[in-house]
Amino acid sequence: MSDGLAVTPGGWQPLPEWQRDVATHALSRRDRWPHALLIIGRKGIGKRMLALEFARALLCEDPDASGDACGMCLGCTYVAQGTHPDLRVIEPYVFDDEGNAMPVDSIAIDRIRELTEFTHLSAHRSRAKVAVIAPAEAMNASAANALLKTLEEPPEQTYLLLVSHQPARLPATIASRCLRLAAPQPDTASAATWLKARGVDRAELVLAQAGGSPLLALDLADPSLQRQRDSLLDELARPERLSPVALGAQIDAGAKDERKARLGDALYWLLTWTADLAAAAAGASPRFHPDRVEALSRLAARVARVPLFRYYRALLQQRLLLAHPLQPRLVAEALLFEYRTLFGRG
Repeated sequence: MSDGLAVTPGGWQPLPEWQRDVATHALSRRDRWPHALLIIGRKGIGKRMLALEFARALLCEDPDASGDACGMCLGCTYVAQGTHPDLRVIEPYVFDDEGNAMPVDSIAIDRIRELTEFTHLSAHRSRAKVAVIAPAEAMNASAANALLKTLEEPPEQTYLLLVSHQPARLPATIASRCLRLAAPQPDTASAATWLKARGVDRAELVLAQAGGSPLLALDLADPSLQRQRDSLLDELARPERLSPVALGAQIDAGAKDERKARLGDALYWLLTWTADLAAAAAGASPRFHPDRVEALSRLAARVARVPLFRYYRALLQQRLLLAHPLQPRLVAEALLFEYRTLFGRG
């Protein structure tokens, strides 16, 4: 494994506008910076970017009066290039012989042991040592236990930045030893402007699909995902004509990782569609799919509400099981057959 930021997909990026105020406020208190900071907030709002901005500032060799990074020193340059020897980014990825990152289900104990060794080495640039763990809840139980000693007895000038969109999944022993910082959520206008600047068409609609999270929206804007979404929602809008076997076969095509990714995407669309269907049944407007109001209203008049809520819980449970071995086709078929039963013979 190579050193520094370069081992993870996606390095340092300029901080989005909606994160700047909280970053400025936090860095203004740099002289009291905690040894462990837990950055929490919804998925896709830029928490990882915020953590890396903090890392850049802590490793900057000529910070300004406010504590922010200068952007020009060697330390800032190394962070931007993903090669800083005093920065580690720990994420649920493993690396093949050519150094390519591949996603895995969890952060294993060996990654945290490597981090512990890193914290006890002298800093190469004589500033600090910084580690980012994202998402922190991806650590398995053994990895979390291994991190405790470093949290309890942090070496001098060593800073841990934990990122989490599900902090309730973190062991209390980990969370209680970190100072919490809530990352701000952008308003719709700011997020849509940010997306449009990155070439996203129908930014407001894609942002709605992401529940208001702009970085997730940037991923969802991928044309292939939008085609999958449109195709699946067309089928869900006509449950009496829905073919679980045919849709399951589509998900089952390709390599194992591709099948698992397609199932994860399909689960996301199923979850958001079901949430909107429940909202429509309660007389509210859809949150995720505002372009499907007519279909949702029509189905809301037919759906069995109590089974619908149970089905939504089952989808949430199934999403948690994505990290475990499964057969995507069978899972997809079972969920789609169950969806069809929500509408009886209507």
